[in-house]
Amino acid sequence: EIEARLQEIIKLTGIITVDGKRYFSSIHDLEHLGELGFGSCGHVVKMRHPPSNAIIAVKQMRRSGNREENKRITMDLEVVLKSHDCPYIVQCLGCFVTESDVWICMELMATCFDKLLKRLRQPIIEPIIGKIAVATVKALHYLKETHGVIHRDVKPSNILLDERGNVKLCDFGISGWLEDSKAKTRSAGCAAYMAPERIEPPDPSHPDYDIRADVWSLGITLVEMATGNSPYRDCQTDFEVLARVVRDDPPLLSQSQGFSPELCSFVRDCLTKNYKHRPKYKKLLEHPFIKKYEALPIDVSVWYQSVIRQIES
Repeated sequence: EIEARLQEIIKLTGIITVDGKRYFSSIHDLEHLGELGFGSCGHVVKMRHPPSNAIIAVKQMRRSGNREENKRITMDLEVVLKSHDCPYIVQCLGCFVTESDVWICMELMATCFDKLLKRLRQPIIEPIIGKIAVATVKALHYLKETHGVIHRDVKPSNILLDERGNVKLCDFGISGWLEDSKAKTRSAGCAAYMAPERIEPPDPSHPDYDIRADVWSLGITLVEMATGNSPYRDCQTDFEVLARVVRDDPPLLSQSQGFSPELCSFVRDCLTKNYKHRPKYKKLLEHPFIKKYEALPIDVSVWYQSVIRQIES
């Protein structure tokens, strides 16, 4: 079945769309400009597409013939090709599929928030966290409602920012299709962002979970951005992280730390330990924190430029 789905995608190989114009290109047209980082199934490089002169990001993956690897590649491609109408998801410009490789051509973003936090070495201000939360909740809600997809890997390195200040979600390699609104497969994710019910399912004979597992991951992500540190940074191993997620009270924010009541309440809702009481996206979209930052005109690009100047000085 995965091979059949990959065959469908192969029909699109070589068609690159830039600014609404379609180019029939060869994989050999692209010029390598440097490394950008690593995703769930491959490494990402910066390249020039000479026919359009566009500078793009290309995720390069090997077709190893390994079933798990092919599943990831196919999932990543399918989700991103289907999500062309969502402004909160990184846009795919096209792909190249050869016997040995799959290259996904994406719009070039300026940075991911993981890299930015590491370079900044201080918390991100609340208005920017507000805009990040709005974009991420909308992206996750779109994936569930429009395509029946759960992301499963929400974390700062998968939330990207472009020069114009747009915040977008990326990397769908370990996403899953929902059946009856539940994820039936146990795909890995990053330990520090994993929801308690994924680590220790209430009913081990039915270890399914739903999109509320991603709501937890978003909560942890926002705590990390607001404080500048992962709440589990002092753990030595993934095992220790997982044990603490299950055992400890969730890492909340408080007004005494200078955070608004809206942000504290939003994080508290996301990090509700019992997933049955944790809100889903429709409810989160109605939350005062989301409503506030949906309405406020905040120029994220101006903030980003100032942060870059600060880092470089």
